[in-house]
Formats: sequence, structure tokens, C-alpha cells
Amino acid sequence: MMKSYFFELADFIQTRLQGGEDFTAWLSGEQSDFVRFNHGKVRQAGLVSQLYLNLRLIRGQKHTAISLSLNGGRASDQARVTGALSQLRDLLPDVAEDPHLLLNTEPRSTERQEASRLPSSEAIVEDVVAAANGYDFVGFLASGPMFSGFANSWGQRNWHETASFSLDWSLYAGGDKAVKAGYAATEWQRDQFCHKFDHAAAQLLLLQKTAQTIKPGQYRAYLTPSAVGELVGMMNWGGFSEKSLRTKRSSLIKLADGELALNPMVSLLEHTAEGLAPGFQGEGFIKPAHVDLVKAGRFAGSMISPRTAREYGIAANGAGDGEYFQSLQMAAGDLAQDRVLAELGTGLYISNLWYLNFSDRVNARVTGMTRFATFWVENGEIVAPLNVMRFDDSLFRMLGNNLSALTQERDLLVETQTYSSRQSSSMRLPGALLSDMTLVL
Repeated sequence: MMKSYFFELADFIQTRLQGGEDFTAWLSGEQSDFVRFNHGKVRQAGLVSQLYLNLRLIRGQKHTAISLSLNGGRASDQARVTGALSQLRDLLPDVAEDPHLLLNTEPRSTERQEASRLPSSEAIVEDVVAAANGYDFVGFLASGPMFSGFANSWGQRNWHETASFSLDWSLYAGGDKAVKAGYAATEWQRDQFCHKFDHAAAQLLLLQKTAQTIKPGQYRAYLTPSAVGELVGMMNWGGFSEKSLRTKRSSLIKLADGELALNPMVSLLEHTAEGLAPGFQGEGFIKPAHVDLVKAGRFAGSMISPRTAREYGIAANGAGDGEYFQSLQMAAGDLAQDRVLAELGTGLYISNLWYLNFSDRVNARVTGMTRFATFWVENGEIVAPLNVMRFDDSLFRMLGNNLSALTQERDLLVETQTYSSRQSSSMRLPGALLSDMTLVL
């Protein structure tokens, strides 16, 4: 339904162009159920249905753009688009030519429309409330379809629609102690949710023990997929951006130059074919099924937007203007999840990292805090929760020589922020066992 609506709107825009004009249009929307939980009860629930159109009018190397909120009504939305085109047309003579504008003028129409495999949100809520009974459970559920469409005046039409959910929750233990957990997928599996919940509940019991504080230093450590996600997410701050690499602002410049390497166990790729994000971008270029970024610890490729491609005379590979990954995957290792504590022996079990920033960008050195369920482990047994500590260490150490193993199991981590809309970016990551990690405070 939304696909035909958008394509009809694109055809309408085409009829309103004047001589020498072209257009691109990007539609994004969602029909999402949002549910907030507190003390294990539903405290707020609602449905959000929204549509946004980013419309760009082009004449030669000049272009202007506007973002519109639509309501899905053909007559009213066509009227809004007609007015927007008039505004953009009036602005065109006054804007400078853009030397780095590069658009796909060779139409490649695509469609990915997956039928929802989600149960009703009511069914999910029933499972959550049943599990949360008796716990101080705080959480947020977002569920439903998201869709994106692209069209241009050269006849290209692209459509992407998937349905997914993300459940982000914490079990509160009192004071500043809590266990944070999450579950995201395109299909709700009660058994898998219950397994994750039971694991969090077991950690909650451990948080009742007297917390310990350890001295700064280097410690053997296990990082859950969520904690690994915080570290890998720092690479998305321009790390694989071709523009940042060319201008020497990337935190991974030494990796790209071959001066340093990650552990051979580390392979990273932008896997659009298995992600939730669209397989096309705002200038109409189609994303490859996957782009190798790190292969066996060595730099393998970057994210290249059309603007960067035009500026440096190279080929684009489907990246957007920000040149960041949206469907990242890290290769799994051979460490079984049920062997993590035994292999860790004595050291840190870190469930979450928080407030990360670069302390030395050139050397990919990151600082941040441990948070939520972080434990001290002795001889393969959790002894006590740890008070919050600050770490400061390089990605080249943690994911390099100090990386001992990666887990066989990987978690799907979906971006949970919803400031203007749900997000389609995701990461599929294993847990990581480190021979040492540096705590500084």
C-alpha cells in the first residue's frame, strides 16, 4: 500500500518539473507500537504512524532540498509537494553550483518487502509482563514495520520494508545497581526472550552481594556483545569514512596505512543483505550486498559516499553522506558462551560500557566507564559486583594482541534511540575475551 502510494507521488512530482529540472525523493516512515514499562507494569502505550519526504530539486550542479511531513492522503500530499517544488524553484537561482554533487542517472530499481513475522504487540507485552512479575522491571518496547523509498526523475524506483522489534530493559537492584539487557529481532521467540530474562535475573541476584572496588591496572576481561558494540561503535565516528581517511582525521588511519593491525580473529563487514537498513541511499546508488572493512585483522575497505567519490575521482560503494556503517557484522569465534567464565578464570565480566569518547583519536584510544552488571570473577566463578570503574585503552590493543577469543554466539544489536523516529541500523557481534584491559580510575 505505502509502496504504491509513494510511487504514485513520485510520478506526480515528475509531471510538475519544468525544463532542465530533475528531482530525487526519499520517503521514510514507520507504523510502530511503543510500550513503556515500569515496576513490571505497562505505564504508557501508543501507536506512531509517520511519513517524511525529503525532496530535492536539481538543475545542473545546483540543488535545493526540503523535508516534508506527509499524512498519506494523495490530494493533500500532492498539494504540499506542489508548494514545496515552487519554494525550491525560487531558491535555485541563488544557490552556488555544487562541484561534488554526484547522482545516479542510470536507473536501478529494487524492492525488498518482507512480510511481518511479528505477533501482535499485545502478545509480546503479555510475555514481558509475565516474566517481569515480582521484579522492578523498567523497559521500552518498539515494534512494527519501517519502510524507505527512493525515486528520481530518471525513472528509478526503490522500496525497502521490514518489520522488527527491540526490547530494551533493566532489572533494578536498588541504589545505583541494575542489570541492563536487550532483545531485538524480526521474529519474537518466547523461549529466547525467557532465556535472556533468566540470565538477567540471575545477575540481579549476584548484584545483592557487597560490591568491591579494585585498584587501577590491567585485568583479564570478558566483554559481552553489548560491551563490544560500544567499542566497535566508536569506529563509526568516521573510522571507516573514506573522507576522514583522506583528510587524516580517522581513528583508524594507522590501520588503513598498514602501520597497525587488529587480531586476525577480527573481520568486520557492512552486510547490507542481512541487515535491516535499506539497500540504496539518497543519491540513488545501490549498496553492494556486503563491503569488507576488516579482513583477518587487516584493513580491507572503507565507506565511500558519492560526494567523496566525486571529489577524489574514485568509485562510490553505496555509503551515505556520513560514510558510516548501518548493518555491521563481526565474524564469530570458537569460544562457547557456556565456557566464558571458565576461560576467563580470574578477571572482569563486563556487561556494559558507557560514556565512551576518544582520549587519543590518532591511536584509537578510547575512554569510558563500566556500568550496570560488571563483576569480579575468581577461578571461573563470579565473586562480587564491581563498583563503577573508568577504562582507557586502545582498540588496537583490546581488539589486537590482547584479544584472546570471540564467542561462537552473536547478538543482534539494534539502535534503540527514537528521538525523531525508529532507526534501522544494527550490529551483529560476538562477545570478546581479552588477556588484559586497562582500568585507570
